[in-house]
Amino acid sequence: MRGGNRRHVRTIDVWPGFVDALATLVIAVVFVMMVFAVFQFYLKDVIAGRDDQLARASSQLAELASTLAMERREARDLNQRFQALVAEMQATLAERERLRGEAEAATALSAQRAKELEDANKTIETDRAKFEVQLRELEALAAMRLEMERRLAAAEATATSERQLSTQAQAQVALLNRQTVELREQLRRIEALLAESEKKSAESQAQIADLGRRLNLALAGRLEELSRFRSEFFGRLRQALGDRAEVRIVGDRFVFQSEVLFASGAATIELDGGRQLQRLAEVLREVTGRIPKDIDWVLQITGHTDRRPIATREFPSNWELSSARAISVVRFLMANGLPAERLQAAGMAEFQPIDERDDEVGWRRNRRIELRLTNR
Repeated sequence: MRGGNRRHVRTIDVWPGFVDALATLVIAVVFVMMVFAVFQFYLKDVIAGRDDQLARASSQLAELASTLAMERREARDLNQRFQALVAEMQATLAERERLRGEAEAATALSAQRAKELEDANKTIETDRAKFEVQLRELEALAAMRLEMERRLAAAEATATSERQLSTQAQAQVALLNRQTVELREQLRRIEALLAESEKKSAESQAQIADLGRRLNLALAGRLEELSRFRSEFFGRLRQALGDRAEVRIVGDRFVFQSEVLFASGAATIELDGGRQLQRLAEVLREVTGRIPKDIDWVLQITGHTDRRPIATREFPSNWELSSARAISVVRFLMANGLPAERLQAAGMAEFQPIDERDDEVGWRRNRRIELRLTNR
């Protein structure tokens, strides 16, 4: 039995199982390869789609890069245009300021030239009237000359016809000859008068042409003369008021501190201020009395306050207070003999300070009344 079993084991056939396992393995490998082929086919489609998307993305990226470059160029151009516009605007602002200054100067000069032109027109009208009178005289002299020539011709004709008459007729001829000589002499004088009139007419034209220059010289002389009277006015006023710290000369202006004339927040002239203004009026009457009539002078009175606001029923703001104080000084001077047409009043509130300090010293210096003698 032991030997029989050994022979039976040796005869077991394993080949069919091996074939089955190998077939199963082949089927599995074929399945895997089919799955791999299907997956590869699917993956190829996916990759192809991604390649298309990548190509489209690359195209869009190129377009975006081109657009970005274009936008950068436009931004650079816009920046350059902006810088140019800024420079042009700054130049325009500077030019506007320059033109504004020139316009203000031209306005002042135009007003001055308008007055000069008005005076020149008056002088021209006067010269024109004189010229018309001279022209009428010339016309009368010319008519007289024609009459003399007619009478001379008639006298010569009469003398020619009378030369054959008697002695009495010859005497009449001699008389006529003398009259002819006299007429010729009158005619010579008339021609001399005509030449003199023509000479005067030419001189009148030259005088009219030279009128502008003489007017400018006259105005300059008047301004210089007014400056001389202004200096005398300041000197006499300083002498009359004495050396007081609250009364001083600043440039071409005489400055009173408001405390000298007014109480705080008021526009009524105090007693001591009235005495100061009384002396000022006396000096002004004396000095301006010697100013020539043809100098159009005026005394400007300007009121100023400090920067602290006021709000009362009588003075709602610093404008009303400064204007009321200037008007009070004008009325006082009018009451003391100064003509109203030579006085001007203005209020500047706190907008023209002479001291920028924001303390009591600066406030006190800015509260003031300014007097300025100038031309109108």
